[in-house]
Amino acid sequence: REAGLIFIGPPPEVIEVMGDKIAARQTMQAIGIPVAPGTAPGLDDEELETAAQRVGYPLLVKAAAGGGGKGMRIVQTAAELPGAVAAARREAEAAFGDGTIYLERIVEGARHIEFQVLGDQHGNVIHLGDRECSIQRRYQKLVEEAPAVALNETLRQEMGRVAVQIAREVGYVSAGTVEFLLDNQGSFYFLEMNTRLQVEHCVTEVITGVDIVKEQLRIAGGRQLRLRQEDVRARGWAIECRVTAEDPHNGFLPSTG
Repeated sequence: REAGLIFIGPPPEVIEVMGDKIAARQTMQAIGIPVAPGTAPGLDDEELETAAQRVGYPLLVKAAAGGGGKGMRIVQTAAELPGAVAAARREAEAAFGDGTIYLERIVEGARHIEFQVLGDQHGNVIHLGDRECSIQRRYQKLVEEAPAVALNETLRQEMGRVAVQIAREVGYVSAGTVEFLLDNQGSFYFLEMNTRLQVEHCVTEVITGVDIVKEQLRIAGGRQLRLRQEDVRARGWAIECRVTAEDPHNGFLPSTG
């Protein structure tokens, strides 16, 4: 922006807020969006132990700057917490240069549901429907499908409305993804927002017929969205499976392929 170039994506301020999981949680809480119970940032080890009792076990230790499952640890009991906190901090520092961590309650039996959103520079925001990415290993998605089979039409409409509200509230421009956890009672919680195009965007393209990359280019050129929400129609079903480089003879640990 300072160089006078057009960045094909959201404003840097939006990336900064939504790319930090703690800042994103705080922003969502401020506008009344449900998030899974968790802690504030910057707590020392003693404060984390006290806060963990309030959050409740089992819980997740999560890196504030995290992504791709790095800096995350599942903790089942209080005895496991100190080791998990230390390990998550080390991993986060190595991966992101930021060892800040926080705690978040695990939503038991949750499904991972996400909504593709598009926003233009004129304040128009729509979503292109949902995807389910619940089949994961080590917090890495393996299978993505659209539409999500777990949603009925009422829930789909409500989650889509909230995804658009989130994008609009933060001034989102270009393509992005709002991710939710859906529990087995039908309650959903904001998880995070990916301020970019994700690899699973193509299953959404298949069922909506919308070329999301083309829309990003149009938006970056200053044009208004061509579609209104009522124009978005999902037809059929699509699935994507990721090919991962892992060693099946060594606990499926990452491999050079």
